[in-house]
Amino acid sequence: MELSDFFTNYTLRTITLGTAILGAICGMLGSFAVLRKQSLLGDAISHAALPGIALAFLFTGVKKQEILLLGALVSGLVGAFWIRSIVKHTRLKSDTALGLILSLFFGFGMLLLTYIQKLPNANQAGLDKYLFGQAATLVESDVWLMAGATGVSLLVLLLFWKELKLLLFDADYTQTLGFNTRFLDILITSFIVIAIVLGLQTVGVVLMSAMLLAPAAAARQWTNKLSTMIFLASVFGALAGVFGTAISASYDNLSTGPVIVLVAAVIVLVSFVFSPERGLLFREIRFRRNRKDLNRKKTLTFMYHIASDHADISHPHAIRILNNFQGYTRKTLNQLAERELIRIEGDQWAMTPKGYEEAATLYDQTPDPV
Repeated sequence: MELSDFFTNYTLRTITLGTAILGAICGMLGSFAVLRKQSLLGDAISHAALPGIALAFLFTGVKKQEILLLGALVSGLVGAFWIRSIVKHTRLKSDTALGLILSLFFGFGMLLLTYIQKLPNANQAGLDKYLFGQAATLVESDVWLMAGATGVSLLVLLLFWKELKLLLFDADYTQTLGFNTRFLDILITSFIVIAIVLGLQTVGVVLMSAMLLAPAAAARQWTNKLSTMIFLASVFGALAGVFGTAISASYDNLSTGPVIVLVAAVIVLVSFVFSPERGLLFREIRFRRNRKDLNRKKTLTFMYHIASDHADISHPHAIRILNNFQGYTRKTLNQLAERELIRIEGDQWAMTPKGYEEAATLYDQTPDPV
């Protein structure tokens, strides 16, 4: 596969555009699910959409894409609002409600698929592709539909930016300001459902939650600003779609959906390790740096306590006591000497007036005259 194939090959171009747009909208809306601590929401809704697909086929008898996705949308919305009702009217927590709806709807969907497979209707073949997705079936109309949904989502996000931002971080305060939190909650949940339904054809029921959450989780490692996080999540999602499609197109018998999810997982892993603020690598570097700084301060403090007990730290007796002190390493002494906090002459060392003053300030004390 060559780079020019993305522009000349209709099928590859369509799939690449579709997966990139899907990744962008999933990253954008998935940020809200991550920040609201509803990471299982995408998993629950994607599984809740499965019986809708099966029921749409049973009622119509045809495997038309628009009808099946409409059934998935209705089923996903029902599942989402059932979750909301369970949390509101019972003592069950959100994670319990999400797990309950996920299991109930997915079990019902699998039961319907098993029943459909036994029907003497050849049209039912291929419904199981919605479990893991089949990006090769994307056509230009699907891409336009995804692009339209992304545009509408972005427009709604801009119109209700202030309200949604308040809702994310303090729902009670948002309500006291007079905003309709119920409407805002339904609005963002509905768009998350739409994004999930659009991705079922490409990624499938089982993997759709990863597509929703992975870009947002990666973006969260790089910033504390909501707008920046949403932008980065959209970019990461689009990159996962593009590179996942490219990798799957380069090798035979590689499903596009799982490869996209694996690429997204790599982006998450890189973010967890290399992000400047929260990355494991830089956190370890800061830890080691702070530990070295602590060792220097501890050594300097020990020296200060020894020196402060003697009126004249330049007296041979005081210097002899200082050099008998063993609470240091040669490396630590060299570091203190580089900062002109101590003097080293051969195997002998002594505190400088600057070191004495700095050691005293560690305890917020006024140093004695030297």
